[in-house]
Amino acid sequence: MRHGLAALAPLLVLGAAVALVGGCLARSAEPGSPDRHASHPPAAGAVLPATAAGFNATDTAWLQLMIAMEERALLLLDLGAGRGGSPAVRGLAGRLRQAHAAELRRLRAELGRTGLPARNPHEGHDMPGMATPDELAALGAATGGAFDRLFLTRLRAHVEQTALVSRSEQVSGADRATRDLAAAIVRSRTAERGLLTEIEIRRERV
Repeated sequence: MRHGLAALAPLLVLGAAVALVGGCLARSAEPGSPDRHASHPPAAGAVLPATAAGFNATDTAWLQLMIAMEERALLLLDLGAGRGGSPAVRGLAGRLRQAHAAELRRLRAELGRTGLPARNPHEGHDMPGMATPDELAALGAATGGAFDRLFLTRLRAHVEQTALVSRSEQVSGADRATRDLAAAIVRSRTAERGLLTEIEIRRERV
């Protein structure tokens, strides 16, 4: 039973994103209503607007969620590249910063194909796997080994969560190019997990 729930978890995250985006868009369309989706629950029964043929709600929810997560990850990686306590951490952060910036460009390009607006419907939300503003602030105040420990923990959370939701897109998405992008991200996350493990093992040996 636990294994079944674990398999469903990323699909539930994407389902919540679909409901959240739908509720935000429906509410912002009401005449005279301010866009305050960060503090209001999604409207019951809200649906996403029509998108380009070939996309389903999982595709669009995954793209919007991943864009929000990558935008936050770049802030984390910028800190790692600039403040890492060891050359290994700084080097990893700089390398991944370039890779994740490229992923973000691809995600935004795919979202453009759906016909949905480029604005981030998750702005102001701390989704699973994201480094929160408080955590980023704590990293900004940390140095040396304490920084590296916090940074690697937050980076691993991002890597694991984005791999989970990307595997869900592979299963439930409809658009071939979007599913292919999700597969490429899953492969990248597998490699990133290996790099993280190498650094963590090295730190334990010091």
